[in-house]
Amino acid sequence: MNELLKNTLLRAIHAGAEILRHYFEGTFEVHSKDTLNNLVTEVDKKSEDAIIDLIRSEFPEHFILSEEVGEMSTASNYKWIIDPIDGTVNFAHGIPICCISIGLEQDGQMLMGAVFNPFMNELFFAEKGKGAFLNNRKLSVSSNDQLESACLVTGFPYKWAQIEIDPIPVFERFIRKGLPVRRLGSAAIDLCWVAAGRFDGFWEYNLNPWDIAAGYLIIEEAGGRVSNFGGEPYSVYHKETLATNGKIHEQMLEVIRQ
Repeated sequence: MNELLKNTLLRAIHAGAEILRHYFEGTFEVHSKDTLNNLVTEVDKKSEDAIIDLIRSEFPEHFILSEEVGEMSTASNYKWIIDPIDGTVNFAHGIPICCISIGLEQDGQMLMGAVFNPFMNELFFAEKGKGAFLNNRKLSVSSNDQLESACLVTGFPYKWAQIEIDPIPVFERFIRKGLPVRRLGSAAIDLCWVAAGRFDGFWEYNLNPWDIAAGYLIIEEAGGRVSNFGGEPYSVYHKETLATNGKIHEQMLEVIRQ
């Protein structure tokens, strides 16, 4: 069963990637959602359709949660969590830091996840208990255990009114330490790059399950740690995400909590 699930996951993510490649730097419709710069394109919808059609062709009874269509609810204990383009603003501006993210949950636990940036040809994949991989090369988080020498990445919400904590003071505390903090514009890629050891840590407020479901498992399978800002065990349905190599996790929590 797991081999069929994995095969379907990889076929689905490549189906979405073909749509992104076809339209990248071309002409397509772009609309705002709930805020001016929270964008959705016709390519998001075409990618989503291709992904869902492929999954449904193999597993018509499975639950689907996807960014644009929302919940396609069933009684199945399998749930596919889909972001047809993570980093839509980047995609809409011809910036090749964007990806497709698909996580597969079984009985409330992440079973598999894949994140694919077709413009860098980077396919990240993890299966619970079997490790994390980038293009079939096994991944491991960084070994850095000092926050002072860490390279970090973060993101900011478009809907400031919906968050309880102002993220700017936390960002300021990190940069006042002289730390390099990047903002790439794709939470799924941020998480995968922590798993690959390119970044030592990532934090962000107000993410959605489709942003993080696959990347969360990829980090854990690469040896990292993911929690909320209380340091408590993580769920992809939380709104606070701290993901690190595990070695600087408590140090980052201390800065966030100040």
